[in-house]
Amino acid sequence: GFAEPRPSGAVGTRQLRRTAERLAVVQIDSVNVLSRSHYLPYFSRLGPYERSTLDALSNRRHDLFEYWAHEASFLPARLQPCLRWRMDAADREAWGSMTRVQRERPEYVAALLERVRSEGPLRASQLQEARPNRPGSMWNWHAGKAALEYLFFTGALTARARTAGFERVYDLTERVLPAAVVATPTPERADAIRELLRTASRALGVATETDLRDYFRLAPGDARTAIAELTEA
Repeated sequence: GFAEPRPSGAVGTRQLRRTAERLAVVQIDSVNVLSRSHYLPYFSRLGPYERSTLDALSNRRHDLFEYWAHEASFLPARLQPCLRWRMDAADREAWGSMTRVQRERPEYVAALLERVRSEGPLRASQLQEARPNRPGSMWNWHAGKAALEYLFFTGALTARARTAGFERVYDLTERVLPAAVVATPTPERADAIRELLRTASRALGVATETDLRDYFRLAPGDARTAIAELTEA
């Protein structure tokens, strides 16, 4: 994204969407010192812009969606079908309290999903549960937050928006993502991984095998096989 000069005029939706497509993955971090981290890659490539315009791409237009791509990231909604294999493998791919709450309290997880289905978007803070006392841990989620995050990992829920305090607002994926994305057939896992590697290569330009697979946190064996297939094609 640094190969072109910054726009000479005002930066709007078109330029931000184009940059998002080029980068494919922009990592999210809730830590806010200078600015939240996902705003910075756009500024470094485009110069000053209205952050509300970028927010609208995920909060209103839903051209972007949130998922565990590299880490928690914003990425183009069109890539969601290529990550469904990871969603389907949530019991293996997710970790910690997310899988623990599903294993120990599956009925609670199912009830939360039904609550969102029947009552609409939900924030973890609306559950009014006490956080566990884990000094020094940044993952001190209460059971409700862990359950919502598990459902987010599975793809049953996604982020409809972020609040002013950067809290996720969860809703059913089919009510948030563009209808064309929801209706897209799920590709075979191998095809999806090849497409993710193509996307990573376009974003990086020049990259090692490790760089390519780490862009979407792909397993080494899967990445090596797919890279070999792509280079032979």
